[in-house]
Amino acid sequence: MTGIDVGYRRLELRMGPVRIPLRVRSVVVGAAALVAVLVLTVLSLGWGTYTVAPDAVIRALLGSGDAMDTTVVVGWRLPRTLAAVSIGALLAIAGALFQTVTRNPLASPDILGLSNGAFTGMLVTLVLVSASWPARAVGALVGCLAASAVIWLLASRGGVQGFRLIVVGIGVSAMLASLNTWMLLQIELETAMFASSWGQGSLNGVTGDALAGVLACVTPFAVAAFALVPALRQIELGDDVAAASGVRPPLVRALALLVGVVLVAATTAIAGPVAFVALAAPQIARRLAGSPTLSLALSAVVGSLLLLASDLVAQHLLPVPLPVGVVTVSVGGLYLIVVIVSEIRHRV
Repeated sequence: MTGIDVGYRRLELRMGPVRIPLRVRSVVVGAAALVAVLVLTVLSLGWGTYTVAPDAVIRALLGSGDAMDTTVVVGWRLPRTLAAVSIGALLAIAGALFQTVTRNPLASPDILGLSNGAFTGMLVTLVLVSASWPARAVGALVGCLAASAVIWLLASRGGVQGFRLIVVGIGVSAMLASLNTWMLLQIELETAMFASSWGQGSLNGVTGDALAGVLACVTPFAVAAFALVPALRQIELGDDVAAASGVRPPLVRALALLVGVVLVAATTAIAGPVAFVALAAPQIARRLAGSPTLSLALSAVVGSLLLLASDLVAQHLLPVPLPVGVVTVSVGGLYLIVVIVSEIRHRV
């Protein structure tokens, strides 16, 4: 069923008594982005020193391909490709949550210092406990939670406000970055080189077991993020209106930020602090869809597309293969310039 709502064409998806309104443009953009992700996934699985044709990639995924093709596609390349898709989606969801709660397009885990906090936790775990991925995952989670707690305490005086949260986060991020650099200078060279590569945001060495373990732990939190969407939409109308409809704004904000923190910690445990995906993906999705609000689903698809495309560039289109975080920093920096110029034009 189609209709007109505030100038936007909409579809209405009916599932029994439940009616889900969908904007036509958002559906089209989401479908196009999803197709692009699928195309890049096939390209990622087939592109490399040992090239596999697209039809051979599909046969390998279906279990009917050549033995060598199956080994290369499924055994060697599939974990990295799935990591790019899933990490991009999770980071985008986390970024959309932070930007919705703070009502600021510049709010993201890397700018707020959570990524550096996770890196600090990983470094401490790497030096004092173990280099195994479960230990690094726990260390990254603890570091991310500790950084978020410090930021929350420093920014919560008189009520948490978006601008104050960002300013405090930038300060904490700078201090944590300095601490991380000092720790890297104190540890053994081999350990420091591994940590530095991981700290740039890298998909090198991602294994299927590590990815499956982290995704199994973080999937309930991703589901919880979507469950919070109706309450977040009510809060966007104002705290008084939300409270009148039975929503508790402080609790919803705290839960949304907590879910975002866990998603960031999980992705950091796999690939390190991949910068700017959480910042750029939600806003790119919103601008493409022409939507007044951030969509978690559309942000997730765009995040997957952004990180997967960046990984292909980092692996194959540069003179020397680089960590994917180097490419996302470049893309994110360009996006940040565009946002700042746009804000200046609107204020002039």
